[in-house]
Amino acid sequence: MALTAAELTAARDALLRARAGGVRRARDANGEEVEYRSDAEMARALAALDSEIAALAQRPPAAFHFKTSKGT
Repeated sequence: MALTAAELTAARDALLRARAGGVRRARDANGEEVEYRSDAEMARALAALDSEIAALAQRPPAAFHFKTSKGT
């Protein structure tokens, strides 16, 4: 199941707050806990979330709608 942009942004914000607070252990909305070994590992996780959010923002539209006429 793919996460929405809002869910990815919420996860990124929570991880950023934990990193800024010096906390290496974070709990997600499901109650699962993740412990990062270092600040560099947290930075890589933030970069991965940023790239996923950017990819969702640049996704092409799912459908194209053409409007045609006979040229009257």
